[in-house]
Amino acid sequence: MNQSMNRFLNRSPQRYIALCASVVLCGSMAHAGIFHRRQKPLSQKDDALASVASNQPDKELFDRAMIALKKGKYDIARLDLQTLLNTYPDSEYQMRAKLAIGDTWYNEGGTAALQQAEEEYKDFITFFPDKPEAAEAQMKVADIYYKQMEKPDRDPTNATRAQEEYRAMILQYPDSSLIPQAKQRLREVQEVLGDHEFDIGAFYQTRMNYAAAVARLQSIIDTYPLYSRVDEALLDVGDSYAAEARNMASMRIDPAAKARLIKLFNDRAAHAYDRVVLEYPMAPHADDARDRLEAMNRPVPQPSQEQIAASAAIEQSRAPINLKYKAFLLITARPSTVQAARVGEPSLTNPSQIIAPSLVKGAVADINWAIKPDGKPAPNVAGTSNDLNALASVAGSGASENPSATGQQPGASGTNGVQMNDMSGDENVTGTVANPEQSAPTNAVQPPAGSEPSPPATTPSAGGNANPAVPPANTTDTNGTPAVWPSATKDNGGLPTVTPPNSTPLPAAQKAAPAPDQVNDVSQSANPANTVEENTAQVGKKKKKNPKPKFEGKEESSSAHKKKKKGLRKLNPF
Repeated sequence: MNQSMNRFLNRSPQRYIALCASVVLCGSMAHAGIFHRRQKPLSQKDDALASVASNQPDKELFDRAMIALKKGKYDIARLDLQTLLNTYPDSEYQMRAKLAIGDTWYNEGGTAALQQAEEEYKDFITFFPDKPEAAEAQMKVADIYYKQMEKPDRDPTNATRAQEEYRAMILQYPDSSLIPQAKQRLREVQEVLGDHEFDIGAFYQTRMNYAAAVARLQSIIDTYPLYSRVDEALLDVGDSYAAEARNMASMRIDPAAKARLIKLFNDRAAHAYDRVVLEYPMAPHADDARDRLEAMNRPVPQPSQEQIAASAAIEQSRAPINLKYKAFLLITARPSTVQAARVGEPSLTNPSQIIAPSLVKGAVADINWAIKPDGKPAPNVAGTSNDLNALASVAGSGASENPSATGQQPGASGTNGVQMNDMSGDENVTGTVANPEQSAPTNAVQPPAGSEPSPPATTPSAGGNANPAVPPANTTDTNGTPAVWPSATKDNGGLPTVTPPNSTPLPAAQKAAPAPDQVNDVSQSANPANTVEENTAQVGKKKKKNPKPKFEGKEESSSAHKKKKKGLRKLNPF
């Protein structure tokens, strides 16, 4: 063996030297810790104070909580953070620890955890309102509702809350670096809310409830101008007004008034089509609006270059929907936000919403104007829904304040010309009653001059003074003169007096015959029925204490006195 070793050393001395050198080098490197795996430090995003070199216990607690949060151990992270807050109230990590507790609940997910996260973020905003991290906390609150949004045909509560929180974040923290992200999220939320309102408006339009359809669709146009189907909403508004014009053509009113109404609603329809052509010239339904204007023999407006460029930028920013994404929407509960615009400023406030009853009142005011213009200006058709809302509210109030607006006479508050006054007379009686000067019947008996007014010829009813509707039997006094009915002299607080039409007593021949005496069919004998007579008991036999009643025939038979069957006779049904 020594010979072989010497032979190897003699042949390759250089190899032996290199092998020894490599062994020594590896040992030194291992001793120096080069091959040891170093722990990756926390980034600046995870730890705001990562660059601060500190061996303090609060720093160690915070770093350990951040590592647990990154690994998904939310309970351990919350325990360390809460220990930091309770043990070191003056620590420089107080603010970040308070925000990190909300992050643990937010990352954990679930309805209960997200509610707890919202409370933690709200508390952070309350304690640190001027810190840059307050904008991050407000953004997380909005993201909580954004994650819980449902499809447009479901409850829109989460989408509405998300819109409110994103708007609050943009308005309260305009200098934050998260503003572009918040605006894009707000556009996506408004896309979902726009789909919700559009589906409701389309439903009302298919049911030919045009007032409700216009109210819903007009709210989309005014509140969500970046909505992907706002051009279609304007087109449907114009179609609703055109359908109303066709309905007016079938009304049985004066031809001149009918022509004014048809022109008014056609002008409103044309105005909606004009807005599609001018404000959304690159939208998919702009050509449909032009075709409708040409069919109505109306001039087609030409949009400016700025309007065309703005509409093109909005339409090009929308992402297309491919077949794969449509299939994904069928199995997910998340709403589709692909069609949301990527440019433009989202609306930060809600305009005054128009409702269907105000539109109905406005339509009634339009009909009254068409029937009796009386020199009044025509209703505005070139305004937005807010102008129409103000017009409807003014028309609705004017219909009750201005008598000529509805064709009523002054002083009348109803269609029958009867004025209602407060009723005050007898005690514990309240309400309204018609004015006797206007509601007196035509067949009333006129009293002589200088006497009390006589009641109407119809049969009076019992009044509030509890007087009977029929006069008493004796209406004459001892002198033979007709007696006055008590209600004729009682002060009824302005109410008409209730008296019989004729107080003259009836002659004797016309009196009703006396009623015959009452005859009872059941005999009032002392002995009740079905009782045992005293002579039924035989002589020499003792009377039974409780004798059974006798039965005269088969009609009075019952199971109580039938003979009991024994043996096999029980099985015989006959």
